[in-house]
Amino acid sequence: MPLPPVIEKYLRQRGISGPWRLTGESRRSFSGAVIVPAFAEEETLFATLADLATQPAEIRHRYLVVVVVNHPAGAAVEAQKENLRTLDRLAGETTFDLPLAWVDAVAPGQELPQGEGVGLARKIGFDLVLERLDWESGPPLLISLDADTRVRPDYYSAIEAHFRQAWAGAAVLPFCHARAASAEQERAITLYELYLRSYALGLAQAGSPYGFHTIGSAFACRAEAYVRAGGMNRRSAGEDFYFLQQMVKTAGVSPLAGTVVFPSPRLSQRTPFGTGRSIASLLAGEGVSTLFHRVDCYRLLNAWLGLAIAAWREPARQVLLAAGEIHPALADYLLAAGFPAIWPRLQRQNRTGSAFATAFHCWFDGLKTRKFIHLLSSGSLPYQSAAEALPSLLSWAGLPETPDPAAQLALLRGCPAGGRPEDGEIDVCLKECNVVGFAGIRQ
Repeated sequence: MPLPPVIEKYLRQRGISGPWRLTGESRRSFSGAVIVPAFAEEETLFATLADLATQPAEIRHRYLVVVVVNHPAGAAVEAQKENLRTLDRLAGETTFDLPLAWVDAVAPGQELPQGEGVGLARKIGFDLVLERLDWESGPPLLISLDADTRVRPDYYSAIEAHFRQAWAGAAVLPFCHARAASAEQERAITLYELYLRSYALGLAQAGSPYGFHTIGSAFACRAEAYVRAGGMNRRSAGEDFYFLQQMVKTAGVSPLAGTVVFPSPRLSQRTPFGTGRSIASLLAGEGVSTLFHRVDCYRLLNAWLGLAIAAWREPARQVLLAAGEIHPALADYLLAAGFPAIWPRLQRQNRTGSAFATAFHCWFDGLKTRKFIHLLSSGSLPYQSAAEALPSLLSWAGLPETPDPAAQLALLRGCPAGGRPEDGEIDVCLKECNVVGFAGIRQ
């Protein structure tokens, strides 16, 4: 089956190059694929595969599961040994009724280059599987999952249902971190998840199209949208953030409902930032009382976004003066970001208000937004604890005010019971759309 020209062009110009190959299931014409990077995650990986094997058979056999077993050159000896055991287990796997393939990115000459990590591992899986998809029967899907993340039996069906009607090319899935092994770790993951959710809520309340969580185990996209966005980046951390930011600009991102994924709350030092490193820092007592942004940061963002969209015909100098009245740091930030040159270019290239708004949000993107919020929090609006910062944010969103982190998290999950799934629990009280007020940029 010939590939569409856009896919062939992508693979030729931007596709992964290297010694990596898919092994295992050789069948082609899949409706989609699930890509699972695995780095010394033998036991959790096979629990994740067991969950995927619970999907309805009529859907399960249409999705290829691709495990990218990987480590960088020079990885710890124990990690290398565990990865080799994982490859052996995959090669002898007969337990799961799954179309299963894997990539050996651990053998000598096939390891990830020094300094590379999960971004490259995801890209290897996504790019290699493009030739295995059915491009004639309907838009094939690509799903990102992690080797330590559990899923429910409605995982595939909810994703398929979403993309049958979604306007956007990518989707973020509802998530809930699994229960931690200790009370201390549970408190840390509560704070970390609360930060993720409160940040997304703050951006959504401010009117930003980037008001959604960016978690590598909780997104999916149409395969053509993946290609048109330039594919997965190779960052060793934050690859999910940058990929979804690009998706907002090229295909749109929308919230998915109908299922929940359960990432692990485990400790990890493998990446410069992310869940594992954040939990380790919180357990060490670092940043516990200074993790959250004040609601005023989001209100200032709201004022800036409103000004930019309303004043799209005004000269840059006038907009900068008005930005300075919102907050002096905003004008300084815009000057440093090249605003005086960018603004008239946006005006020249976009002749309607709606076109300008789309282009503006592509320039003032998720990264610029994050830097602006952190600039405010590092200056005149310093970070606060959850008890200090979140009651006013919850109130702004029309939710009950409470200073208790567990109660705050329950509200942001949409779970009045405030519970977290027990080990092996599938059904949990969660609001099925975990992105409050998210809209995105419509293309």
